[in-house]
Amino acid sequence: MFDDFGFVTLVIAIVAFIFARKARNEVKVLRARLDAFEATPHVAATTAAATPDLTATAPDIASAPALSETSTEVIREAAPSIQPDVPAHTAPEPATPVEAPAAGPGFEERIGTRWVVWVGGLTLALGGFFMVRYSIEAGLLGPEVRVLLGGLFALALLGVGEFARRKESLSAIAPLPIANIPAILTAAGTAVAFATVYAAYALYDFLVPATAFILLGIVAMCTMAAALLHGPALAGLGIAAAFVTPVLVSSGKPDYWALYIYLAIVMAAAFSLARIRLWRWLALTTITFATLWTLPGLDAGTPSLAPHAFHVLAGFILASLLVVCGFLYGPPAQDGRIEGISSGALSASLLSATLVVLSSFHADIAMVTFALIVAGTLFVAWYAQAATAAVAVAAGFVAVVFLERAIQGNLDMLVLPGGPLAGIGASPVESSVSLHLASAALFAIGFGVLGFLAQGRSVSAVIPVIWSGAAVFTPLALLIALYARIAHLDRSIPFAILAVIIGAVFAVATELLGKREPRPGLAISTALFATGTLGALALGLTFALEKGWLTIALSLMALGTAWISMQRPIPFLRWLAAILAGIVVARMGWEPRVVGDLVGTTPIFNWLLWGYGVPAASFWAASILMRRRGDDAPLRMVESAAILFTVLLAFMEIRHFVNGGNVYRSSSDLTEVALQVCVALAMAIGLERLWERSRSIVHSVSAGLLTLFAGIASFGGLLFLTNPGIWHIDVGGMVINLLLLGYALPAVLALLLSYAVAGRRKPAYGNTIAGGALVLALMYVTLEIRRIYHGPIFYNASITDAEQYTLSIAWLGFGVVLLGIGILFNSQRARLASAVVIALTILKAFLVDMSSLTGVYRALSFMCLGLVLVAIGWLYQRILFSRRAQPLAAAPAAES
Repeated sequence: MFDDFGFVTLVIAIVAFIFARKARNEVKVLRARLDAFEATPHVAATTAAATPDLTATAPDIASAPALSETSTEVIREAAPSIQPDVPAHTAPEPATPVEAPAAGPGFEERIGTRWVVWVGGLTLALGGFFMVRYSIEAGLLGPEVRVLLGGLFALALLGVGEFARRKESLSAIAPLPIANIPAILTAAGTAVAFATVYAAYALYDFLVPATAFILLGIVAMCTMAAALLHGPALAGLGIAAAFVTPVLVSSGKPDYWALYIYLAIVMAAAFSLARIRLWRWLALTTITFATLWTLPGLDAGTPSLAPHAFHVLAGFILASLLVVCGFLYGPPAQDGRIEGISSGALSASLLSATLVVLSSFHADIAMVTFALIVAGTLFVAWYAQAATAAVAVAAGFVAVVFLERAIQGNLDMLVLPGGPLAGIGASPVESSVSLHLASAALFAIGFGVLGFLAQGRSVSAVIPVIWSGAAVFTPLALLIALYARIAHLDRSIPFAILAVIIGAVFAVATELLGKREPRPGLAISTALFATGTLGALALGLTFALEKGWLTIALSLMALGTAWISMQRPIPFLRWLAAILAGIVVARMGWEPRVVGDLVGTTPIFNWLLWGYGVPAASFWAASILMRRRGDDAPLRMVESAAILFTVLLAFMEIRHFVNGGNVYRSSSDLTEVALQVCVALAMAIGLERLWERSRSIVHSVSAGLLTLFAGIASFGGLLFLTNPGIWHIDVGGMVINLLLLGYALPAVLALLLSYAVAGRRKPAYGNTIAGGALVLALMYVTLEIRRIYHGPIFYNASITDAEQYTLSIAWLGFGVVLLGIGILFNSQRARLASAVVIALTILKAFLVDMSSLTGVYRALSFMCLGLVLVAIGWLYQRILFSRRAQPLAAAPAAES
């Protein structure tokens, strides 16, 4: 019945055997050290006889715990050099030489004397198992004969093993004392005995349950007693074989009660042996096997629930009694220290109970078992701090169980729009829902009360923090699960009131803990309860208001967490604020419209303003608070979220306004691109100024990214994809039109940005931005002239001579204006821009105007261009260079 499960279990058995072998080798090393310790006094006494004054110099050599052969040789060689009082005629008595230890066994000896014996013992046991199985399948012998032969074979193996132990000559061959034949023979005998008794009970009904229980208990106790005599090798092989037995000796009709009663006895023997000999590996192996044996039959339905529940409870009770350090019969514990196997043993039982609950679809017996295991975990961890980590595991599994009940295995339940449908879902007055509420309340109260009372009970900080974390997490997780189960994520005033009550309880706990004397972990626990208060209030807002308020609630919670971190400087709180910011960002990625189709069509004052604006303001405020205590990763995450939501607020509002509320429109027009470019440039200027004061890498990188976006949108969007000179676009009025918004304003903002980065970034960076501003400005001049000549739509209009002439004059005038600005404000950048524009005008005159203009327009074009060029030369000679020459002329006069 368990054939599919056998291979994995057999592999684990072999691993357990290897662990046992390793433990036995450690015993061998300790014995060798003890022999060396016994030989040390003889060496020290011999050395003292040769050097009488050596003991005065080093009195503790003889009493050293252990001396290696190298150390002994060094002392013996150094002794003659430190004995100044020995007469020259007195020859020191030669020291008795210490025999060199025999060389260790080689590879061939290990194979022939150790591995052959171990593999032989394992093969012997498996041969017995397979013989029993073969006899069942082939029908060679009757059931009575099979059981009798199995028992005789087990007794024979046990007898030979005991005889070999008493007569050491069988296993302790002179130069090879570690073959361990007695232990291996005894292990094989105990394993066959387990199989024989189990087969007599489960397969042939020769034994009633009580008799089988007694016989299996006797075999288990004998195995434990034999392992006490023969060491870990027997324990590893015997216990592994005991767990593998149900796989090798199987039947077509599984009896789970017989299986789990048998496994309970095996676990009792294994845990007892592990406790007596303090073999951690044996306890861990038993826990692993017991957990794996929970898996078979989980899909069998209700008939197997009771045996599975018994198995989980039995494993939990035995582990609590014998494995958990510091609890009843468990090993001694160190105060304030969490021990891995103690917590792991309880966590394994919690995992098994959770699997039973989920596979049975929350059957009553499974839920009762799960509740008992959770309550038992809290009870054991309360008195045994070594198992405190299991409290956090219990809280997690409680949340999993109730959340799975809420979504009923269908994740779509979490995103159903519009709330519950008529006739679908649980009714709040159903008995099952009432039981669900009552059980959740008991779990929440249990974790919450114990988590509060656990504060100040330990000398370690991590233990009260685990309790407080579970106390805060469990009620909130259960509240969310119940809300999803009963209200189906729709508005619910009762759940909002319940959330406020939980928040008030957490607030009282925070206040009470804040007044206590400092204790290990108290500050972190207080902060956790305060964070729970904020979390409960945020959930209350979510439950009472529309779904979009979840984003606002979480962002305000991040702000509150940042404020609490100022009152109690705990690094965890800074990370919590960053995590909350990340959650809000992820939530916006799932639905950028915040509330879906309910966002509305009203410009600016819609759900986008609240959904993005409030988080942006909260994250900015949180970043300001967090910066007071330093610049670290959590602060940068919050600052990034603040900048991201600010940018998204502007961009989403622009899309909403331009597209009539449809933020998912696939295309963009000139108005949208122009507004986005202007906003990106304005934000880049603000971030550059902010970076000047904060020196935050986030502000610097964000400004650069916004500048890059503005450049790409300007080049690809304004100059090509939405250019009115290329596409059919109505630009509007004569002066106040889209050209002013799409080209003039971005040019001015780009110019301001180029001055904002001057002196803080590389010159090429600022010059590139200034060049972009010049291109946009020249494009504005060009398109505005076309608008004047052809009206609001001019994408396919031909250029007349008058327009061509006007364009040349406009370019030339623009260059002159730039030159005047450069001279007036002594700006080399403006003068260079002027030179570029005038150069373009000259090229246009010779390449375009000369060929396309005719008559008076050609003459006027060249005449104006010539006059302007002469005027420019005069300005440079009389104004610009004369200003530079005056200081040079004044310098010699001052010297004379």
